[in-house]
This record gives sequence, C-alpha cells and structure tokens, in this order.
Amino acid sequence: MGGFSRRCSKLINSSQLLYQEYSDVFLNKEIQSQQRLDSLTEAPGPASPQQPRKALVSSESYLKRLSMASSGSLWQEIPVVRNSTVLLSMTHEDQKLQEAKFELIVSEASYLRSLHIAVDHFQHSEQLRATLSNQHHQWLFSRLQDVRDVSTMFLSDLEENFEGNIFTFQVCDVVLSHAPNFRRVYLPYVTNQTYQERTFQSLLTSNSSFREVLEKLESDPICQRLSLKSFLILPFQRITRLKLLLQNILKRTQPGSSEEAEATKAHHALEELIRDCNNNVQRMRRTEELIYLSQKIEFECRIFPLISQSRWLVKSGELTALEFSVSPGLRRKLSARPVHLHLFNDCLLLSRPREGSRFLVFDHAPFSSVRGEKCEMKLHGPHKNLFRLFLRDNAQGSQAEFLFRTETQSEKLRWVSALAMPREELDLLECYESPQVQCLRAYKPRENDELALEKADVVMVTQQSSDGWLEGVRLSDGEQGWFPVQQVEFISNPEVRARNLKEAHRVKTAKLQLVEQQT
Repeated sequence: MGGFSRRCSKLINSSQLLYQEYSDVFLNKEIQSQQRLDSLTEAPGPASPQQPRKALVSSESYLKRLSMASSGSLWQEIPVVRNSTVLLSMTHEDQKLQEAKFELIVSEASYLRSLHIAVDHFQHSEQLRATLSNQHHQWLFSRLQDVRDVSTMFLSDLEENFEGNIFTFQVCDVVLSHAPNFRRVYLPYVTNQTYQERTFQSLLTSNSSFREVLEKLESDPICQRLSLKSFLILPFQRITRLKLLLQNILKRTQPGSSEEAEATKAHHALEELIRDCNNNVQRMRRTEELIYLSQKIEFECRIFPLISQSRWLVKSGELTALEFSVSPGLRRKLSARPVHLHLFNDCLLLSRPREGSRFLVFDHAPFSSVRGEKCEMKLHGPHKNLFRLFLRDNAQGSQAEFLFRTETQSEKLRWVSALAMPREELDLLECYESPQVQCLRAYKPRENDELALEKADVVMVTQQSSDGWLEGVRLSDGEQGWFPVQQVEFISNPEVRARNLKEAHRVKTAKLQLVEQQT
C-alpha cells in the first residue's frame, strides 16, 4: 500500500473510456483486422462455406467511441516516439510488438478507472450500504477493494517501467512479478461470483430500497449508463483478457529469445490462474447440481450413490425412445415413449420422467460401456434425427440397445458427440483444411456441452449441423464445445486460417517447453 503514493498515473486520467467500453471497442478492432486480412484474397472452398458478412455496430456513437479510444492509445502516436528516428530502424513486426505491449498498459489504466467507480461510487456508497446486511454487502462486493489495490500497484510498476525506456520497455517481467498478487485476490473474488450473482438477483427482486438506491447510483453520469453488474464482472474479464494480451505479445517475440521466455512464463502464470478460477467455480456448481439431482432421482433398478467428488453432469435431456413390437397379424408396430438421459463423466442414467421434475431410473451403465452412433434408418412420419445407444454392461449386468429420436439434427449430433470416448488432442499443423470461425458477439452457454465465446475468439470447427449449430475447438486454449452459428462468421482465406494455426501451435509449443524445463 505504501507504493501507492510514490507516483500518480498519467494514463488513468487521460483514458476517456471505462474498461467496459474500451474493451468492446478494441475487440471490434481485432475482429475488423481479421476481416481485412480475410478479404484480401478470399478463396471460399468446401472447408469454409461462404457466409454473408455480418456487420458490426456502425452507428455514429460507435465511430465516436472508436476515435476516442484510438486517440493517444497507440505507442507510435506518442510525440516522443513519433518525432524520433527510432521508428525508421524498426521492422514492422518490432513495431507491432511494442504496440501489443503498450496496449496492455493502456488497457490496465482503463480497467483501473472502472474499478475506482466500482469501489468509490458503489461499494463505498453509504446509501447503498444502508440497504444491505453485512453478509449481503460482503457477498456482493467480496474483495473488490483488494482487486483495485493490486491493479493500482500493477499499473504503477508498468508505467514506471515504460517511462524508464519508452523505446524498449518490457511488460512481461512486471506481469510475472505481480502474478502472486493476482492469485491472492482474483482466485477468491472469482470463486465468490456464484454467491455474488445470486445475492444480486435476490436483492433486485426482494429489496425495493436496494433497487431504488441502485437505480439512482447507476444513473449518475460517472457510470456512463453502465450497470453495477457490468462493474462486478470486470475482474474475471480482465484476467482473461490479460492472458490474451500476453499471448499477442508472445506471438510477436523472436523465437528462442529471452523476451519469448519471459512472455511464455507470464502467459503460463495467467493461464494457471484462470484454470484454477474456473475449476473452483465449476466444483461449486457441479456439487450443487449433484445434490439437487440426488433429491429428484429415484431408482427402480440397482441403486448406487449419486453424489461423488469426482462426478459431474456432462449433458441431460428428454428424448423419444422408439420401440418395435409385433402386433396380431405379424405387423410391426412402432411405439414411442419419453426417456430422460443424465450423462455424467463416469456413468449414464436412463429415467422415466415423473411429475414435479422427478425421475425414475430404470437402467444405468458406466461410461466406459456406453456407445452412441448415428442411425441412417428411414422411418415414415416425423421420425427423423435418429441415433442408437448401446450399453455393454447395464444395471442388470447385460447388454441393452435403444433407438432414440431427437427434435433437431444438432441435438442428435450433440448426444452422439457427448457419448463418444474422449478424442485425442488435435495436431494443429494437420488441420489446415478445417474450417475456422471468428466470434462477433459473446455467447454464454446454456447447457454443459456448450462453449463460452468472447468477441474475437477464433474457433476451429469440427462439426456442423443443418439447423445452425457448430462444434469446435478454441485456438487460444483448446476448450471445445457447441455454439450457435449466429454468433460467428467463417474465415474464408486459407492463408489467414494457416496463420491462426501456426500462432496457436507456437504458443502451445512454448508452453510445453516451459513445463518441461520446470519438471
């Protein structure tokens, strides 16, 4: 805390946008940059179906915000840099590296400005505090003050480093030195987000005094028409974005250089922090989900305990089971009945739906003995989108086979994919023919097998349905899942797709080398 008084940030007051707006503008710029490259020599082929170009926000307000964010946010536009001869001796790639490092500093200043409003305007509001119990206030704001303190020290060291040598400044070593502080405050803050979201929603619906004071605070011009919720989710958005900024720096460093090694260490530290944050949140959600299901599920077959620390729900849903029977006159009759599947990471439950969202399990099997496969059988009437389910060792210790119908093709493909054994990790350099998409609008998953998307994410597509769903692997971290095609656009240029794969492979290789050195 003593370090706070040693200097005053020059960027924090010059930043005209709050981080929510700043981040949105620069993500749009990343998308447009990829689109420009993609349109240079577009060559649509069978691997990348041509899609109509989706327009980003084109209103006057967006252009105004874009110009505001661009003003003074480029390293080359700093007067000392612009008026020097150093730029003449730098390659284009070296300039891009400096810009990537400078964006990390400028974006941190914008982030800290938003944190000041979150803490000073909302958390420290006496009017808002008077409407909350101590427990609710703690759950709502958690360690937000600590997050701001860490960001303040981080930005101070970044600016000090930058001012020490504007032409050859470094940022990755500063990130690495602050990584323990990030872990100390971000891990508990993000882990608390489940309680934070529930508390916030509960207060909105049940506490009229809180709602009235909040509306008044949010209408203050200092908030720029942004809600408290947008401020509360900033910390996790920031560490995720910080990792991507480090990734951009890593891609532009010279292979084998000390700068590459430093960028790899910093990127790896943030990646581990984000993984631990996600694991903590998932662990809490999965445990609550199991407890809830255990209260809704009954067994008519051999019972086994549902709650386990190593078990989680992968996918669930109600399907239509089709069965053939021989009627008098030896005519085959097709009957249909609803069956609910609960697929966990280690087992599958088949249930009959009951009233009150309850389930009666009539069969189950370990995941290792389960297999799903597409079925091309053609039946009359509405019976399309069929797949077969095979149980080699069910609750009775025997084999069982089921024929299921889904409402859509995507639902069928998603079940077959979920029931398949885990795939081997893809070799990115062998995936040049695979389609790729870029995210235009963020997507929040609604089901467990879906992939969360942020603007500018690049995803390699592994499967596509006829009703508008894609399955893919995000190149930045290897996470995979399903998402709607409306959120993305296809990358048509094969050279751009190849570049994306090479950059992702380089980051992955650098990380593996670092891990080998540490073990």
